[in-house]
Amino acid sequence: MQVAFPFASPQCEPVGNEGRIHRFADSLRLSESFSEAPWWTDLYRKAFPSLVSAVSVRDDGWAQRGGIDRVITLACGRVFTVDEKVRTNDWPDILLERWSDEERATPGWIQKPLACDFIAYAFAPSRRCYLLPVAPLQRAWRMNGRHWIDLYGERRALNPGYRTSNVPVPIETLMGAIAAAMVL
Repeated sequence: MQVAFPFASPQCEPVGNEGRIHRFADSLRLSESFSEAPWWTDLYRKAFPSLVSAVSVRDDGWAQRGGIDRVITLACGRVFTVDEKVRTNDWPDILLERWSDEERATPGWIQKPLACDFIAYAFAPSRRCYLLPVAPLQRAWRMNGRHWIDLYGERRALNPGYRTSNVPVPIETLMGAIAAAMVL
């Protein structure tokens, strides 16, 4: 699970967060605390009425590195994999990670191949979650990413030894682009 930092609203100027150093260990502890939140199961039951299990994937390995935080199993035997992202504040945008390491041009989750079926993008205070299908989401990025960067800018997070780059895209804009990306 990834915790998206709370400075990405296009309507608000970042207040010192772009200069703050983010520490992976701190973010990992925060994301692990969210991974066991009971509201995840409630959200998954709404999305998948025949839910049998929603198992958290915590150990580092190919699944975690491929963006799998949870494995959802339905009564029919169908299995879905989910990458969970949590924002600690409610914002009107979804923060798309363009570069996980900007200087080394290491692609962020919006650009790199992922093993998961969905991104569950949640806002912790309201417990509102957007279940985003990965393939159409990434196609929407390929179709619109450059324009979104020009329009909404980038937000950077400093980490020890590297810097991530994120693009805050308004929710309505992103949802419309995902729908358009599903038309071939």
